[in-house]
Amino acid sequence: MKNITKMKIYKSAGEVFEAFIDPAKIRNFWFSSSSERWEQGKTITLKYDEYNAQGDIEIMDMEESKSIVFQWAYGEEKHTVTITLTEIEASSTIVEVMEEGFHENDDNLIHHLLGNKEGWVYMLTCLKGYLEFGVTKLRAGLV
Repeated sequence: MKNITKMKIYKSAGEVFEAFIDPAKIRNFWFSSSSERWEQGKTITLKYDEYNAQGDIEIMDMEESKSIVFQWAYGEEKHTVTITLTEIEASSTIVEVMEEGFHENDDNLIHHLLGNKEGWVYMLTCLKGYLEFGVTKLRAGLV
């Protein structure tokens, strides 16, 4: 079982890629901090200061300006997240986030899929606001 979310960002794939992997940039749209620059094979600690929460991701694979694959905890399980960047022209990129690892026999599957989709739509909306318009205050706005 997997959940797929897509959004068009009016920036190059290189700019979008850097927004994810650069700790100075990711805090403007997603997490309040990232322990270091993302690289394949590294374990990165991500924090949400507003919610006093943190978690680790393991970077499984990366291709410059094209994709990032990582694993993270989803409850007691691990999910795999693949972020794919498809540049459709020099200033426009389709960002696709696919999260895998949901169990079809889970009694709360629909609830989990909807909550997961909501989270990815919100993150991509914050990314769009940051990269296209310089907005950095959306990230911590969801209550």
